[in-house]
Amino acid sequence: MPQIKTSSTTKTSTMTTAAKLYGKELSEYDEMDVDQLLSQLTQEEINMLVKEVDPDDTLLPPSQRCSYECQKSPTGPLDRKKLIEHINKQALETPDKPELKPFVPGTIRGKKWIPPPPPLKMQEAEEQIAIDLGDEYEQALSSASQEEIIDLAAILGFHSMMNQDQYHASLLNKGQPVGLGWDGITKATQPKVFPAEPPNDTDVDKTIQMVKDDDHQLLHLNWNNIRNISDEKFANLFMALRDNTHLETLNLSNVGLADRHVQKLAEALEKNGTLKVLNVETNFLSPQNIVRLIKALLVQKSLEEFRGSNQRSYVLGNKIEMEITSLVEQNPTLLRLGLCLEYNDARQRIATHLQRNIDRNIHLEHHNHPYRLAEIMQSENIPKIKLPEYGDDDDEIFSYNQNINTLVEHPTAMKPRTSLD
Repeated sequence: MPQIKTSSTTKTSTMTTAAKLYGKELSEYDEMDVDQLLSQLTQEEINMLVKEVDPDDTLLPPSQRCSYECQKSPTGPLDRKKLIEHINKQALETPDKPELKPFVPGTIRGKKWIPPPPPLKMQEAEEQIAIDLGDEYEQALSSASQEEIIDLAAILGFHSMMNQDQYHASLLNKGQPVGLGWDGITKATQPKVFPAEPPNDTDVDKTIQMVKDDDHQLLHLNWNNIRNISDEKFANLFMALRDNTHLETLNLSNVGLADRHVQKLAEALEKNGTLKVLNVETNFLSPQNIVRLIKALLVQKSLEEFRGSNQRSYVLGNKIEMEITSLVEQNPTLLRLGLCLEYNDARQRIATHLQRNIDRNIHLEHHNHPYRLAEIMQSENIPKIKLPEYGDDDDEIFSYNQNINTLVEHPTAMKPRTSLD
């Protein structure tokens, strides 16, 4: 081991020769003659050196890289064939080591693994799951056929107990196919080929001219999925939309609508008081411009349905959603809003306000046409509707429809109600 002596001014070290060989003091051996050093070694020391040194040279044959330890004289030249025969003969003549336990077919050798018992909590849970169905149900299930059990599983919604063919056959009451029991294998069914949706053949230039001429026959304009509409045509449509008094539905889904078109569309919405439905889904609008369009609806307050989901930015963010919520709550005519909202507060507030608008709309509709709504409800077989009659002695005649959650009152018995404000 090296011994190191240290003082405040000097530092000396005493190292052995072996440490110097693997240290930094090898430069003094660069000029030494290796042959002179080897001539001073004895035969035993040379043999020891040969065992320690292995020349790292792959070009040398193994006979020169490895030290030969055999002291016997060679018996003759190498015969490879005889050597292999001798090795095989020696392997066959060498007896096998006897096994401690001989192999006997059908016997278990060693210790058989037994799984540990489940924990006590799991056992208690399994005992709680066990349900006593009673003698009547157990007898019915034990005598039920395989097809009846599959139908029962389909009715109860146990989809993991059956495959798709079994499930649909049970729902359609077609009977189970042959070979599709519990152990059956379901083959892949050929998917139904539906015809491709035809392209939108709407003439863009012609419809722009009809909107500009305020054609009374054009009530619904559908530009969905029309590609390569120029900015000039968008501008002409929005300019013509300002003074149009007949168009009620405008569909601009998947037409490449971008932020540069929003300003003119918003100005058209501020001037147009006839449009009821606007669809700008699947375009490239930013959240700020969606807010701009919803804010433009507050000028005329005539639009009933606005759809703007699947835009460039899927997540609007908390600030944008709260701003949209505030704008929607100021709009008394909007009935449907198609946007993907992330926060529950915004979704709940918007849904509550839209339901209030729907209730108010039905309330006003029945006020203007007292028998119209009741006739529609009767034609659709909606239960629990009582038709109001004039001349009834009751102060307030009403009927509650649980399907639409709307209070229908007689026009002569109208009173201010805070629930619809």
